[in-house]
Parts: sequence; structure tokens; C-alpha cells
Amino acid sequence: MKFDYQKEARREVLCIDVKSFYASVECVTRGLHPLKTLLVVMSRAENTDGLVLAASPLAKSQLGLTNVMRRFELPDHPHLKIVPPRMGLYIQENMKINGIYKQYVAEEDLLVYSIDESFLDVTKSRHLFATSTYELARKIQAHIHKATGLYVTVGIGDNPLLAKLALDNGAKHNRDFIAEWRYEDVAQTVWQIQPITNMWGIGKRTAKRLTHFGIHSVKQLAQANFYDLKEHMGLIGSQLYAHAWGIDRSVISDVYVPLEKSYGNSQILPRDYTKQAEIEIVIREMADQVAARIRKHQAQTGCVSLFIGYSATYIPHDGSRGFRQQMKISPTNNSQQLIDYCLQLFRRHFKQQEIRQIGITYSKLTYQETPAIQLNLFKEPEAQLHAIELDYLIDTIRNRYGYTSLIHANSLKPGGTSIVRSSLIGGHAGGMDGLQ
Repeated sequence: MKFDYQKEARREVLCIDVKSFYASVECVTRGLHPLKTLLVVMSRAENTDGLVLAASPLAKSQLGLTNVMRRFELPDHPHLKIVPPRMGLYIQENMKINGIYKQYVAEEDLLVYSIDESFLDVTKSRHLFATSTYELARKIQAHIHKATGLYVTVGIGDNPLLAKLALDNGAKHNRDFIAEWRYEDVAQTVWQIQPITNMWGIGKRTAKRLTHFGIHSVKQLAQANFYDLKEHMGLIGSQLYAHAWGIDRSVISDVYVPLEKSYGNSQILPRDYTKQAEIEIVIREMADQVAARIRKHQAQTGCVSLFIGYSATYIPHDGSRGFRQQMKISPTNNSQQLIDYCLQLFRRHFKQQEIRQIGITYSKLTYQETPAIQLNLFKEPEAQLHAIELDYLIDTIRNRYGYTSLIHANSLKPGGTSIVRSSLIGGHAGGMDGLQ
């Protein structure tokens, strides 16, 4: 089975990424050149287990630094600057950059993929600004650099997939930071991606599954038996085969409606937790926070899910890295009920493991402007109504005066994280402390 590119729709798509976004922003705000400075952005930079969130291009090339390295792994270099993250600043810069993109495309033709990466479908607007897509890419690069001092890399393709692959595997190696991959170039571009895990959508697990079919490269994937892949891997197998040929029929302006929405929260704990009481404090905090989120959206949940991730130093007998359990419940958004359900799941499966990550998700949501209340026949109706009123009163106070204006006493005990996390953005420092 092969694809006929003559029958495939062609669009003009840009995938744009800011080079080492966090680190580059920190360089620019300090009056330093983002491509000529040794700098890393590190969470908990004051601790030996601090984690590198971003490294400047020069730090990567000269010192071999990578994201997720720990502080004790960094080389002792006199010119290496280590700074804390400022997520609020990065979000401001992201909004500024995407505001520039909106000067070149309609809002429906812009897809913000991450805080430092966006897709632009310039099929309809390219002729307004340039004679070619490459010329437009250069113009956008110059515009962003003039406005922010940041450098961006650009992938150009006939569809979002080819644009993304061009960005990840070609643009960063070119002097102009631009790569253009078209259907006609697939054999010389997509099929040459090595290792296979550099292919978008193929992680270590998928790569391991593909080895069972004798597939070790993107070219071998494109030449594999489509029907075998589909039979043994289902829809994913069909999709991987199409991607190996550079095929992606998605259109950015098409509106995607998820089949089901859920709300959740997860966090990596500041240290390994071994005491059950301390772990339960964090579960209580998170269950309450996610409950407030679904109340904000006039929703009730019919399914509670709890994820517990073990410490990297803890090696269980079964080799697992944690456990995930869920429970179907009668629809509710009451904090205390949801806390109790989460604690039930935890106590049922906790075996004194060392814990480093916790996640809570509420799904099977139902929405009503005035939520229906299903009373428990074994509890006093007045008490249940008072509990519901209390939840909404607490939400109102926190919305007006901030989360820490009203907290549970448990959060003051050792192990509580909600007070510290209330000032974070995306799990990291959000203020301007990096300049102090």
C-alpha cells in the first residue's frame, strides 16, 4: 500500500519554536545574547536536587547540558549562570509572540501547541505578506526578534506533521533556522530520521513494539505491511504508517470536540514521602482543589481517579513505577465526599511505598446551571445542604481574596504543599524573584 501525493491536499503550514524559550527570555531580560550565553533555568536552584528546566543553546553545545539534569550533575564552569524560573514572565512573552502570529493569520488558523511552539496555517494569508512561504517565515523571524530579542526556528510543510518534523529534525541544524519539507522530499527527509524515536508520535514504548515487526527505522515503517500493522496495533498502527509517508490530513481550523472532558491535577512532591499521614494531607489538598475547579464549571463528577507515583529510588517487587485506580460514584462536587473517595482508593492500595508523585482526576462529568443534589438517605438532609453551601462560600472567599485566605489546618502540618504551590504557575515560581 502506497499513498498518491497527487491526491493529497496541500497546505502551507509553519511550525514555529522559540529556541530554548525559558533560557532565552532570561538572557534577554538581563541584557545578554541568548545564543552566546551559558545559562540554565533551574527549579529549586538552591537544592542539590534542583532540576534543569531549560538550557541556553550555548550551554547545550559547549557543556552538553540537557533538560531534567540535576544540579549536582552540572559542570563547575565559572561563566555558567543558574537562575530560577519565572513562569509569569514566560507566559507574558508567549502571549506577546502569539499576538505577533495573529498579525499574519486568522485566529482559527493559529494553534498554540505549547508555551514555546505554535502552528500557523498561512494558506489563505501568505499572499498578503510574501511571495513564498519561506519569505514569510523569514519575515516572522525578523518581526519576533525585533519585538522580543528572541530567536525562533521554523518548519515548513504541506501539512502540520511535515512542518513539525521539519522543525524538530531540520530547522535547528540550518544557519537560517528554517527547514522546508514537502511530500516530494519524504524519502530524503522523513525516512532519514534517526533514531526512530525522533519521529513525532514514536516514543520508547512504541519503538519497542515496532521492533517485534522488524521495524527499526522510519523507512522500514513506511515499507512495512500496512494490514499487519493495523491488525496488531489498531488505529495507532494505521496512523504510524501514514505518518511514515508524511501523510497528515488534519486542518488547524477544524474544531475538535473531545468525546469526554475531565479535570485533574498532579504534582511532583518536593521530596520523597514515606509517612501515610503526610501523603494523605496532600491528597486532601488536591482533591479539594480539583473539586473547586469542577464547581466553577457547574459540573459534578461520576468517576474519581487517583495516581500514585513511586520515588525513583524505590524499587517494588513487581517492577511497577506506581499505581492508578479509579472509582465510579454518584455524581457530586462536594469536597469532603470527593476527599473521602480519594482516601479510600489510596488506603486500599498503599503498601508503605516511597511516594514522589500524586495525581487526581475527576471524569464522567455532568453539567447543570443549577446542579441537582442527590441526597444520601443515611445522612441528615440539612447537614448535606450545609456542606454544599459551605463549599460555595469557601470558593467565593478564595476567588476574591486568594487561595491562602482560607485554608484547612492540615495544610500547616509537615507535608502540606498547597500554601507553597498557591504562588506557583505550572508548578514553578511565577514571580520576578529571578532579578532580585
